[in-house]
Amino acid sequence: MVVVGVPGVGKTSLGQAISHELGYHYVNYGELMLEIASKSYQAQTLEDMFRLEPDLQYHIWKKAAFSVQNLENVLIDLHGVDLTREGYLISLPFEIIPPEIIIIIETSYDKIIQRRTSDISKDRALEEHNTINDHMSLLKYSMATINAILGSNLVVLKNDDFQTCLEHLKAILRR
Repeated sequence: MVVVGVPGVGKTSLGQAISHELGYHYVNYGELMLEIASKSYQAQTLEDMFRLEPDLQYHIWKKAAFSVQNLENVLIDLHGVDLTREGYLISLPFEIIPPEIIIIIETSYDKIIQRRTSDISKDRALEEHNTINDHMSLLKYSMATINAILGSNLVVLKNDDFQTCLEHLKAILRR
């Protein structure tokens, strides 16, 4: 299972809250990539990792995918589509980790900005409304395409209220 969404929609909080309760192995893909990058390429922060050459970033991305490929009962938290300097990039390694269910988490622009500014653990960009809307649209189109290729299930959850979204997520993951 994968939980995807733009930074600030609450996918990490939801994934962490539900993983222990339902017995899923929770993997934050960005943190896993950073762990690999810090061992092999001396990248200490996500910013350091994203400054590496694109072929090195791809190697890290692929190595992370192979490291979780055979885990059972896993919930992977990642953006699904990342905004880079060069444009948008699909970041779900679906060729290596074909998810049974792709869960897109969405919320309003205001909630995303509120979460990004209140999360002091990360240095998050405060993007314009149009940029975030474009990112969310491209995420949905990309995940729908991956869904069609794999024949997996696709669910879109609104995270306007954390507890309600958590209950919906639990219902999906219990099936």
